[in-house]
Amino acid sequence: MSLLIPALLFTALPGALGLDVPANVRQFYNDVKAKGKCDNKLSSGFYNDEFGGPDMSYCGDHMADSGIIYIAGPSTGTKSSGMFSNMDVDCDGTQQPINGDTRCGDTPQTQSRTSARLTVAGYNAGISDLNPHIHPYVVFGNSGENGKGFPTFEPQEYGMEMASVMAVVCGDKMFYGVWGDENADNGPRPSVGEVSLSLATACYGQKMSGRDEDGSSHNDYDVLYIGFTGKDALPGAKGANWAAGSFDEFHSSIKSLGDKLVSKIGSGGSGSSPTTTSSAAPSATATCKWAGHCLGATCSTADDCSDDLTCRNNKCAVRT
Repeated sequence: MSLLIPALLFTALPGALGLDVPANVRQFYNDVKAKGKCDNKLSSGFYNDEFGGPDMSYCGDHMADSGIIYIAGPSTGTKSSGMFSNMDVDCDGTQQPINGDTRCGDTPQTQSRTSARLTVAGYNAGISDLNPHIHPYVVFGNSGENGKGFPTFEPQEYGMEMASVMAVVCGDKMFYGVWGDENADNGPRPSVGEVSLSLATACYGQKMSGRDEDGSSHNDYDVLYIGFTGKDALPGAKGANWAAGSFDEFHSSIKSLGDKLVSKIGSGGSGSSPTTTSSAAPSATATCKWAGHCLGATCSTADDCSDDLTCRNNKCAVRT
């Protein structure tokens, strides 16, 4: 089965060549799309944009076999296949444009900090926060700090670590990024599908922008965002070039770890890296001793969950 993602011709942009989508990730993309639903919705009721409904979910169908959480939606209308997310631009973080880039501008939603700032600053790696012009980060999770009553999702409750490596499939290519920010409840709806300017540019070119003009976002529902559970997904202070001066420089510094993480998708955690073979892929941290009672399983009390997991919001979750 061929990958159901439209091809995109890149110009000479940072990160434009991207990575070929590994065969196992291609198969995963197509299988999820063909299934058209998520059985283990960790949280649901999110919007891709103002044109669709609250159909999107953080899906845990493959936490046990692959240690991943991804965003997916249902089959819609006359379409027999399910949808993924779109891609909007986030400009939060250190406001230091590269080469006079003005595409973040004075956007009303931009904040001078990301959710990963304390983690990144704690690395003492020469930066105090992520820079949207340099660091490929993904906005993942939805907070409820403003009390609007929107649905929320805290990835940490299911084993993800802030500043851990993520994978994004976009435009028939794949890129790695880090989990760097969360969606706040300060807009008109609880939204998903957002990345830093640098990652958006690598995926879809210079037309991507933090401003609201036409064409500043990628509006097709074909972008797959994959988060990895467990500490194996953390590059830490020395596993990434946090003080990099460009997207390419930072992306190359997390590629080896990203390759190891994606190798376990669809392989039960024992697959080999698609481009590196120097070490084994990390184990799938979502497995447990009591089958059917692992991370993300439905529960009523902590006694329904395996190992040292607890029950939170009727799902087995990591104790905090």
